Amino acid sequence: MKDESTAPDFDELAVKIARLVQERGWNKEEFARIARLNRHTVRQILSPGEHRRLRNATIGACARALGLTVHELRAMPLERLLPRMNEGHPANSASPLRRLYEKADRLELVTWIERNPDRAQQLSDGEVDELLALQESIDALDAVGVEEFVRRLERHRRLVQQVQVIEASEYRDLLEQLVDLLYEKTQTEREGS
Repeated sequence: MKDESTAPDFDELAVKIARLVQERGWNKEEFARIARLNRHTVRQILSPGEHRRLRNATIGACARALGLTVHELRAMPLERLLPRMNEGHPANSASPLRRLYEKADRLELVTWIERNPDRAQQLSDGEVDELLALQESIDALDAVGVEEFVRRLERHRRLVQQVQVIEASEYRDLLEQLVDLLYEKTQTEREGS
């Protein structure tokens, strides 16, 4: 079974990962949670002298957590990777996405984040709060699904942005009339039901 890394420099790779994790400012617990690796594996990667041959899946998890591809992690020199650790990666700083990475515990949500890093990066604090609240309600998550819920958030964000642009233009009066008309219509429908 050839699941282990075939690169002879697995010790160098573990040292590189440890240095990048240090540059992020993560401790072992944080890295284990963000990379979704068990503590024992993380301890072996990050502790001097405890390095072992890294499995491809482990290298992939480390790369994702660090905001890198597996190829970048393996091939790029440490000197070129270090500056990237402070470029506002979603898992760096107290960004909304870091909270999402740390608090997402439902498989559907974690999978969505991993498959959609660019879209996940765009989430605001409020949108992250809504997603985290969604994972607390199993029925709501099953009924709507993460992808559909995020699409709704994105539509809302786009609509608000468009309204803000129109509001700042010469069409502000027209926008106000349209909003008033739609508001009256929805209020009438609510009162009728």
